[in-house]
Amino acid sequence: MRGLYLVLVQFFFLTITFKFSSCAGICKENEKRALLMLKKEANDPTNVLSTWIDGEDCCNWEGILCHNVTGSVIELSINGWDYAEIKGLKIDNFHWLSSLENLNRLDMSGVDLSEATNWTEVINMLPSLVNLRFSNCSLHSIPSLFDHNNSVLENLDLSLNNFSSPIPGWVFSFSNLVSLEFIGSNFIASFPKGPFNLTSFTTLSASSNLFSSVLPQWLFDLNNLEYLDLSNSLLEGQIPSGVGHFCKLSYLNLAINNLNSTIPNWLYGCKNLETLNLRENKLEGTVSDLISNLTSLTSIDMSVNLLSGKLPSVIGKLGKLEDLDLSENRFEGEVSEIFNTMNDCPPIGSGNCSSLRTLRLNDNKLVGNLPKSFGQLSNLQFCFMENNKLEGVLTEDHFTNLTNLKFFQASKSNLTLSVSSDWIPPFQASDILIGGWRLGPKFPLWIQSQQSIMNMDISNAGIVGEVPTWFWNLSSQIRFLNISHNQLIGEIPTFSISSDSIGSGGPWLIYLNSNNFSGSLPHIPTMVTELDLSNNSLSKGLTNFLCDKRNESYMLTILHLGGNHLSEEIPDCWMNWPELEVLNLGENKLSGGIPRSIGALSKLKSWDLKRNRLSGPLPSSLNNCTNLWKIDLNENELDGNLPTWLGTKLSNLTVLSLRSNKFDGELPPEFCQLSDLQILDLANNKLFGEIPMCVNNFTAMVNGRKVITDADEEMDYSYYVGVFRESARVATKGNIYQYDTILSLFTSMDLSNNNLSGNIPMNLTSLVGLRSLNFSNNHLIGSIPKDIGNMKVLESLDLSNNQLSGEIPRSISSLFSLSHLNVSHNNLSGRIPVSTQLQTFSSSSFSGNKLCGLPLSERCSDEGENPEVGNEEVDRSEDDNEVEWFYISMAIGFIVTFWGVSAPLLFIRPWRHAYYRFLDRK
Repeated sequence: MRGLYLVLVQFFFLTITFKFSSCAGICKENEKRALLMLKKEANDPTNVLSTWIDGEDCCNWEGILCHNVTGSVIELSINGWDYAEIKGLKIDNFHWLSSLENLNRLDMSGVDLSEATNWTEVINMLPSLVNLRFSNCSLHSIPSLFDHNNSVLENLDLSLNNFSSPIPGWVFSFSNLVSLEFIGSNFIASFPKGPFNLTSFTTLSASSNLFSSVLPQWLFDLNNLEYLDLSNSLLEGQIPSGVGHFCKLSYLNLAINNLNSTIPNWLYGCKNLETLNLRENKLEGTVSDLISNLTSLTSIDMSVNLLSGKLPSVIGKLGKLEDLDLSENRFEGEVSEIFNTMNDCPPIGSGNCSSLRTLRLNDNKLVGNLPKSFGQLSNLQFCFMENNKLEGVLTEDHFTNLTNLKFFQASKSNLTLSVSSDWIPPFQASDILIGGWRLGPKFPLWIQSQQSIMNMDISNAGIVGEVPTWFWNLSSQIRFLNISHNQLIGEIPTFSISSDSIGSGGPWLIYLNSNNFSGSLPHIPTMVTELDLSNNSLSKGLTNFLCDKRNESYMLTILHLGGNHLSEEIPDCWMNWPELEVLNLGENKLSGGIPRSIGALSKLKSWDLKRNRLSGPLPSSLNNCTNLWKIDLNENELDGNLPTWLGTKLSNLTVLSLRSNKFDGELPPEFCQLSDLQILDLANNKLFGEIPMCVNNFTAMVNGRKVITDADEEMDYSYYVGVFRESARVATKGNIYQYDTILSLFTSMDLSNNNLSGNIPMNLTSLVGLRSLNFSNNHLIGSIPKDIGNMKVLESLDLSNNQLSGEIPRSISSLFSLSHLNVSHNNLSGRIPVSTQLQTFSSSSFSGNKLCGLPLSERCSDEGENPEVGNEEVDRSEDDNEVEWFYISMAIGFIVTFWGVSAPLLFIRPWRHAYYRFLDRK
């Protein structure tokens, strides 16, 4: 009987189980119809909804999750974007959604909802909705007011849309809200005014917006906030100085904003903080030693700020710290400070200070030598210390335990590496950039052990002699090779790239400049992108180098062969080098004309052929090079007229230097269309005619510099910023100067030593940003423009050896920046104006005229007995002259009156007696 009972019980439970299992996962009919309606109405070019087939259980459709008991659809998740096809699913309305009343998760990330203007009503349609994700949905509007009845929503994601409006306050009004995500949604203006009742709120991710406002205090009063990311959002002002009762933050990212306060003290009390990112702000002050309280920190990034003081040495006590970036600040003092707290470390690998993987201290003001405790960082992989003032000697002991080191960058320091000739580093690094270290005089043999090396800089290292063959073989795998500014000799072999490296992408940069390499130019692989062989002793011609592979195109963007002994004509095969942006063949012995194929370099920005023996006219094909910023052809034998297309086609020109050639003809008025021109040097040619009246159109000479755009990158062409900047040789102040890092700030116009005639254009003085002006040795007539004093930043002015007449304008006295002046050998007359500058110049600056006054020895005729009388006294106003004549008239009147009365008394006796009798009667 008992056995039968057990059998019946088991049967009962099996029946119940079967009954429920038969219902589990079976889609409800009304919900299935709603989903099919969505499929029918949607635009689905990539078949995202292809698994939604009528007649099948919708619980098995892709993106659908049903309740395992009721069968209700509880999750709808559609990834609507196909990145391969660059198109995706589009839905125009949500009227089908009301049937899915049990839905608690809706994720339509990537679906185009741009036409679904009622998208916010989704929240009211779904009373059980907990998680709503409308990321990257092309939404463009969000209501400022919205009355919702949802009390369970916890997570809202509206990232990657384009709202172009402030964040409305209602998004913070869901009582159970836990997480908000607004990444890259183009929200603008300030945050809504708080406070908000967000007792469960833990996460706000709102990076990459356009708030242009201060951080709201209420945000930092949320006691349960754990994750806050407001990076790259144009925030400004101060970080709030206070927080709520208890800081639970574990992630704080305020990077890439305009915050300008000090680091607030409350931050040092957030003991749960694991990631702290304050990069790229304007934070100032010091980093407090209280940072040692943040024992949970694994990542600190305070780079690119204005922080100062000594390095916070207590950071060494943060045993969990893996990434530390304090680069590009103003920290000073001994670099060893940050390692001092590591002296008491336990054995490597047992904890505390050995967790550090990334250390960035570059671009500060640190001094001293690295301590030997640096070598205890056994987990260190990335180390960046370049651009400091480090000095001292490093030995093998400094690297003993750095077995994981991959990137070591410490260039531009005065460090010396003193190791034995058979030293083998304990690491296999991919990047070793130690330019400026003392490594020589022998070539460092330890490099041979670095079989994984990809980027190497041992420039300016005092290395002398030939490069070992094994190094040239090793270089086949190196993408960035810089051994410049040494004393290396011998021939450069043909470059090759290892088969393992081919196809791995670029760039491939080779810098061997400023050595004493000789022989012919080496052949290079087509994938090399930058090559600098300048300032060596390379000889012969260019043909074998340039025309080696006529059927292949080179990827080279920078080619610098200047300062060698290259000769012969320039070959006509530039069509093989279509990517060139910088071409420098200056200071060689090249002859002949400029080939027509130079016009194939449509991407060319900088073109330098100065100080060669080139002849003939400029090829008309050059007008195809419309991206040119700089043309420097000075000191050649080029001739012909200056073509008008220089002004009409090459509108981006910033530097135009055709100095010391044989160009003739008139200056084309079309040159005035070069609004970006900062340096114009046409000196020492055979140009004639008048200076165009439209020179005031040189806008960059008005502003004082070209208006640099983001794409221009301050005339810095190289893949690695600062490796190859634009430069120009400028004649000013009687000398030749090389400008590079400050080139964008310099402006100059030099038309000297030509046959120019006519007047100096009066509107020249509107070029108020011009720093150097030279019109000397021409045939200019007329007067110096009277408003020349408006050119306030003018540093050098040379108008000598012309036929200028009239006086030197008094306004020239206001040129306080003037340090070089020459107006000699003209027909100028009158007094030299007085100023703090003019009288300090040599008398030769004014000789050959009819001028007077200091610094010349010739006195002016109105100086009287006192040659030291200043211009202020000589050139008195008419009022002053009237005062002088007033006193003179008084003196004359006194004399006339006195003698008119006294003379008769002295010389006429009856009058005198009558006057005495009159006095007696009194």
